[in-house]
Amino acid sequence: MSELPHHPAASDGPPARVEILAETPATAPVPEGLVGRTILVSFPPGSPGAPPHRHPGPIYGYVVKGAIAFQLEGEPERVIKAGEAFFEPGGDVIHLKGANLLPDEESALLATMICEPGAPVLTFVSTEELKARGHLA
Repeated sequence: MSELPHHPAASDGPPARVEILAETPATAPVPEGLVGRTILVSFPPGSPGAPPHRHPGPIYGYVVKGAIAFQLEGEPERVIKAGEAFFEPGGDVIHLKGANLLPDEESALLATMICEPGAPVLTFVSTEELKARGHLA
């Protein structure tokens, strides 16, 4: 996305490079009582990922390796490749697809989720609810 100015060089080596990978406007600070979780999700070769589900809060993610087919309710399916970032609002929005597109290699993503302590990482959506909300897919 863009690069930030370098940190000043330490006396014993070159400075770190800081790069903004993604930016989501109008996000709020984490309310008291919630936690930020960093999660590594590894998809085996050809993995279809989890069935339709919800996450308990917003997610800021980055694909570390591979290529993932990604679809949220109300949006077209897209491919997110290694080095690309994404945002998922969580809450009521259904995560329809998150599959490894590589048949012979692992894909992986790193995600930071904001949620209540102890909340499950995901909750599956019933077939009945998917049918009832089909107009949003």
